[in-house]
Amino acid sequence: MSDRSLVQIAFYAALIAALGLLPPIAIPFLGGVPITAQSLGVMLAGVMLGPVRGALAVLLLLFLVALGAPLLSGGRGGLAVFAGPSVGFLIGWPVGAFVAGLIMQKTANYNVLVSAAFAAAIGGIGVIYAFGIPGLVVMTDLTFAKAAMGSAIYLPGDLVKVAIAAIVAQTVARGLPHALMSRA
Repeated sequence: MSDRSLVQIAFYAALIAALGLLPPIAIPFLGGVPITAQSLGVMLAGVMLGPVRGALAVLLLLFLVALGAPLLSGGRGGLAVFAGPSVGFLIGWPVGAFVAGLIMQKTANYNVLVSAAFAAAIGGIGVIYAFGIPGLVVMTDLTFAKAAMGSAIYLPGDLVKVAIAAIVAQTVARGLPHALMSRA
């Protein structure tokens, strides 16, 4: 892996951590899983870096969190976060980034804005929820239906994040096309 790739992986891990500085919005009826801006960073990692580098950026962040770095929204860190109601979402992050990056690669002949929106929606919402909702069921006393219905509260914010990720990708593709590594 090139030095450039390593720097970009570290940069996107830092971006996800920086998005954690925005205060979380607590959702008490979902076991305390907060609404955060960090899933935007996960979407951007996949859309911008591609599947492998995007997933590695997220894994780097999660490794640092596991070591105790308070990099998750609200200053959370340590192994305890992987034993809480957010664990499914956290496990879904690297998979979501991978899928978003893979979609960007497979849609390389399409408009960047459309591809990025589709990739961010599938990887950053669909995949993450596919892990997050079952994680809620396992870690709380919620039924699958209640966890799924409760998770719907995240959708409007996540759709805004999809739009932001798509606009960022389109803007970067116009100004610095080589920086859109998912299309390289």
